[in-house]
Amino acid sequence: MLTQLDHVLGALAEPARRQVIDLLRAGPRRAGELADAVDMTGPAMSRHLRVLRTTGLVEVVSLESDARVRVYRLRPEPFVALRAWLDQVDAFWRDQLDSFADHVANDA
Repeated sequence: MLTQLDHVLGALAEPARRQVIDLLRAGPRRAGELADAVDMTGPAMSRHLRVLRTTGLVEVVSLESDARVRVYRLRPEPFVALRAWLDQVDAFWRDQLDSFADHVANDA
C-alpha cells in the first residue's frame, strides 16, 4: 500500500516537477509562467501540475485582485513529512557512522 510519502517521492522523481517546485519556492506563479520558465507546452505543464496538486505539494489559489486568475503555490505539509523521514534516515546513518568510528578507535 502506497503512503502519502510514496506519492510525494514519486512526484518529485520527475525532473520537470522538481523544476516547478524550485520556481514556486520564489513565490506563487501562473501555470503559463511555469510552462515558459521550463520551456514546456501548456498541456504538458498542466499534467505535471495535476500530479503536484493530487500529491498535495502545490495548491491553486485565486488572486484577490482578480478571482479569475489562478496561481500555484507550495504547500508546506508534504515537505514537513518528507523532512521528518529524511531526518530519520540521516539519524540512522549518523548512528552507523558513529558506531563504526568507535569500532575503529577501539581497534587502534
